Amino acid sequence: MAEKPHKVLIIGSGPIIIGQAAEFDYAGVQACKAMREEGIVSVLVNSNPATIMTDEGIADITYIEPLTIDMVARIIEKERPDGLLPTLGGQTGLNLAVGLADAGILEKYNVRSLGTPIQTIRNAEDRELFKQLLISINEPVPGSYTVTTLEQAKEAARELGLPLIVRPAYTLGGTGGGIANNWEELESVVSRGLSNSPISQVLLEQSVVGWKEIEYEVMRDSANNCITVCNMENFDPMGVHTGDSIVVAPSQTLTNKEYQMLRTASLNIIRALGIEGGCNVQFALDPASSNYYVIEVNPRVSRSSALASKATGYPIARVASKIAVGRTLDQIPNQVTGKTMASFEPALDYVVVKIPSWPFDKFSPNNRVIGTQMKATGEVMAIDRCFEAALQKAVRSLETNRKSLLWEAPEWEWASDINAFPLEPNDLRLWAIASALRKGITPEEISERTRIDLWFTKKLRNIVEMENKLRSGPLTQELMWQAKRLGFSDEQIAELVGGSSSHISELRETWGIQAVYKTVDTCAAEFDASTPYYYSTYEIENEAKPTNREKAIVLGSGPIRIGQGIEFDYCCVHASYALRDDGYETIMVNCNPETVSTDFDTSDKLYFEPLTVEDVLNIYRTEKPLGVIVQFGGQTPLNIAAELEKSGVKILGTSVNSIDIASDRGRFREMMLQYGIPMPESGTAESLEEALEIAKRIGYPIILRPSYVLGGRGMEIVHDEAGLRQYVSTAVKVMPGRPVLIERYLENAIETEADALSDGEEVIIPAIMEHIEYAGVHSGDAACVLPPVSLPKKHIDTIEEYTKRIAMELKVVGLMNVQYAICDDIVYVIEANPRASRTVPVVSK
Repeated sequence: MAEKPHKVLIIGSGPIIIGQAAEFDYAGVQACKAMREEGIVSVLVNSNPATIMTDEGIADITYIEPLTIDMVARIIEKERPDGLLPTLGGQTGLNLAVGLADAGILEKYNVRSLGTPIQTIRNAEDRELFKQLLISINEPVPGSYTVTTLEQAKEAARELGLPLIVRPAYTLGGTGGGIANNWEELESVVSRGLSNSPISQVLLEQSVVGWKEIEYEVMRDSANNCITVCNMENFDPMGVHTGDSIVVAPSQTLTNKEYQMLRTASLNIIRALGIEGGCNVQFALDPASSNYYVIEVNPRVSRSSALASKATGYPIARVASKIAVGRTLDQIPNQVTGKTMASFEPALDYVVVKIPSWPFDKFSPNNRVIGTQMKATGEVMAIDRCFEAALQKAVRSLETNRKSLLWEAPEWEWASDINAFPLEPNDLRLWAIASALRKGITPEEISERTRIDLWFTKKLRNIVEMENKLRSGPLTQELMWQAKRLGFSDEQIAELVGGSSSHISELRETWGIQAVYKTVDTCAAEFDASTPYYYSTYEIENEAKPTNREKAIVLGSGPIRIGQGIEFDYCCVHASYALRDDGYETIMVNCNPETVSTDFDTSDKLYFEPLTVEDVLNIYRTEKPLGVIVQFGGQTPLNIAAELEKSGVKILGTSVNSIDIASDRGRFREMMLQYGIPMPESGTAESLEEALEIAKRIGYPIILRPSYVLGGRGMEIVHDEAGLRQYVSTAVKVMPGRPVLIERYLENAIETEADALSDGEEVIIPAIMEHIEYAGVHSGDAACVLPPVSLPKKHIDTIEEYTKRIAMELKVVGLMNVQYAICDDIVYVIEANPRASRTVPVVSK
């Protein structure tokens, strides 16, 4: 074993951005734990307070500071680490490590880059160096030129021909890149790419749009031992960023020859780069000839690494960290299985499907096109025994208005021509394919148009054929069994056969058709692994054996999206930690592969399942816990809390009724009036007529707030009747059938918020925050300071008094956040949320 460092600096990834999300918090936490196991002091620097990695006790020494060369240089000067782990902080970590090396900081303080040498980062990230390295080991690359000016790009394009893929160097999520189909697009995309690249360099590459995109996650140690952790196949062909593509693991359409060919190439590449740790390699594979090109390599833990880790049960970040400090694969036990070493390649006896989560529904949906520049804010993952079931499970994990593949846009209803369906890359393409198949368009026609492999479109046809069987009836026990095996939810079956989902659930129970749970054990049941990590399927044997311990279920927050981010996962993780410390068995339910909550050692048991009533009820009836905690996962668990309670689930903490009072704008206003707590003049409307009447009474400008939403979705300031009419006809669709609060907009008001904690008898207020912007900027978009700097003591006292009174009247047991606006020397209550809020991690830190 190589000499171990004594103190290691770990660089975090900073704020959540598109292309760099919670997967790096998961990686950083695993790295810190690995250092402690090895007896190495860990020093962590990160600027994101909403992370588990920046919690006290994760790293030995933590700095919450800006991720700049100057700041990290000061930390290195003070702490004097002898090792640097740059590969766990995404592109931010890599770029900062190269910057520190270029500035001479690493050499000055004798800090060596662990796992991935600085030159390896340059070789992988610098497009020209990477191309030359691949050529030197006889790996095929598309025809390309590396350019640093627009003139060079035009000259290269004349030689290569259009279309071209533009890939900026040292960027994340395809930032600044794109496809140039004509000269005008070339000028635009290259200019953008050069400005986004820290070294003003882009690669112009011959287009392989339409080829299969395949990824391999590989590991290598200092003894040159290499393994493949997982290979993944993109449902969408080349031309869509892998972060925006549906991804399937393991690959489903490769021949054994193709699989082995790309595996060999991946191992050749990681050896040539000299990486000690993990590496992601992306390939383009021509389905007609089996020729391939190497597209790019990520010499670090990546989004795909997190997906591969959760898909296989192989703890990539932990193993990579141990390799970086000198361990070899055969010296590292796989903690997930408890039986194998890290040198044992995972084997899967199930199918994993990842679907991205896009922000198009929250903002203007006019441009839903996806391409080589990533737009997804998060993703969901589902596991089942076949592709159809895993896909359908992933669809219902997304939590959009498209609850299943049955959803169709109104304009598709009578369409019969293939051109009527949006089959170009966009976030609705999966539903468009299903709709086209229902209208008689063949899988062959769809595959020819989209270049999606025929295997996938035929699998989608299997789902449509089952829909037709259910529609034509009758619903027999055998047909129900077949439908459940293909991933149909009770709600879907009810929609197809008629009746309610509760009736279908009862019928299913009567017939003895129940979900069972299988183990994610990395070894396809070759060993009797002890993994407490499960997925549901419809078979006979149940591998999730409930214990007799007192236990509680924590419902996670699902995919990261605008308004519901990593902060809620932070709260769920802490709920699990706290319950475990108190001696309870903890059970986590979530569907997000990027997060710490879905790591193998966060809870006693992990169920990787959609956060729907049916899926949670199945787990509840299997485990028989004391109850379910819904207040930490944002709006996701709250939206199903009432239905869960109706089905006999005990909700722990704040009651469903109290949650409903706070979420229903009308009920909450009545409570405030009853206790003499001021609110802006308002009214609730469920129709345009009611809205116009209330607006006339209050006067413009007004602010409209839908009930039961998160992150201000559907919220808008309206200045006149025309604006109100337009709002009611469009934005009310956000939550149909639920009232909209119409409220006098307090102009030039100071906005504040208070976080509170209550046990039902005593209320503690850890912090009051003052927003820097005036009211009218959503609290999630507002800069804020704590403690408040300009509020007089009388207003602070009033805020504390109102917060305590609201918590007691709502009978809050747990967390609560209350937002206030101060206008004309009056403190108004805007809203109360009796659940975790995005401010909890900030206030905690």
